[in-house]
Amino acid sequence: MLKKLSIRDIDYQGKRIFCRVDFNVPLDEHNQVTDDTRVKASMPTIRHIVNNGGRLILASHLGRPKSGPEPKFSLASVAPCLAQYLGKPVKMAPDCIGPDVSHMVAQMKDGDVILLENVRFHAGETKNDPEFAKALAENADIYVNNAFGTAHRAHASTVGVTHFLQPAAAGFLLEKEIKYLGQALAYPDHPFVAVIGGAKVSDKIAVIENLLDKVDTLIIGGGMAYTFLRAMDRPIGRSLVEADRIDLAKQLLQKAADKDVTLLLPQDHVVAADFSADAEHKTCSDANFPADWMALDIGPATIATYTGALKNARMVVWNGPMGVFEFDAFARGTMAVARTLAESRARSIVGGGDSVAAVIKAGVESKMTHISTGGGASLEFLEGKELPGLAALTDAKG
Repeated sequence: MLKKLSIRDIDYQGKRIFCRVDFNVPLDEHNQVTDDTRVKASMPTIRHIVNNGGRLILASHLGRPKSGPEPKFSLASVAPCLAQYLGKPVKMAPDCIGPDVSHMVAQMKDGDVILLENVRFHAGETKNDPEFAKALAENADIYVNNAFGTAHRAHASTVGVTHFLQPAAAGFLLEKEIKYLGQALAYPDHPFVAVIGGAKVSDKIAVIENLLDKVDTLIIGGGMAYTFLRAMDRPIGRSLVEADRIDLAKQLLQKAADKDVTLLLPQDHVVAADFSADAEHKTCSDANFPADWMALDIGPATIATYTGALKNARMVVWNGPMGVFEFDAFARGTMAVARTLAESRARSIVGGGDSVAAVIKAGVESKMTHISTGGGASLEFLEGKELPGLAALTDAKG
């Protein structure tokens, strides 16, 4: 599936390894890591390099600093968490390039680990500036990309650096992501069901179009469903609708019909007087949808239909919630999808930040076949796009 050089194919002993990881983790007001999922997911690659005598230089971004260094986005907050998982000290670099970093790297022994400062503290990172990429590369012998979450970005640390640093190999996490997402698209088990949710159709157009060529059933929920319902002239009250996407929704409905794909939309709704956690709410059908209320979740009849389709599936790709699950009153639909997937025999692949958060909220993350660490990257992969960070890696031989 992944026809790129693997970290399994490289001798690390005594070599300096520049490894791009994704440590873009949430921090609290005291700069403490509140969710270390991405750090944990990186550990197999990190341990493999360290245990095989590599001198490991880790690079990542954190947040979106606007202009230069900002203390709240320093990766120094992540270093203690990393050291705890690794069971050995991790040296924190004052920057990601420059003489101080070069000096630290020159002092490294086999098995040592350095964490560079946030690459986005330099404007050259997001601009994929060749000089910045060259500066990143000059302290290393080998490049490894383990950051699936940024593989859709053509940045200096994901693409530019490979022009100066070869071989360029895929880490275990990157391999795992491509394996599961790639199998879903290329060799799906049937019945194959896609569950697509979230607020806007415009965010998921390409995903829906690509999946309509592959799935047996497409389930649509969340705010985006109401653009489709409006396209069908069904009552939606004050629900979210993208007026400029109604014609597109009609085209997608027609494509589903032409491809003989079962497309499921809400048949009843949990509606609210306003958008808030404690809003007055009730369940309604199309027939009694209040003109001045908005839908914030799918109703019980829709839950029964959706979960019925999931119980019969052999493969499920899920991207996006069924409602405003952050508010408990409107979380039932999303929680039902999560729990049904947890109990099903289907291979379940969950991609997208909100879907992952929902699975964690439901407490069923261990029951999913694969949970993607990359929201935007998994979306673009499901759209059928080539990911720049993946394309930049060295091709595998044979």
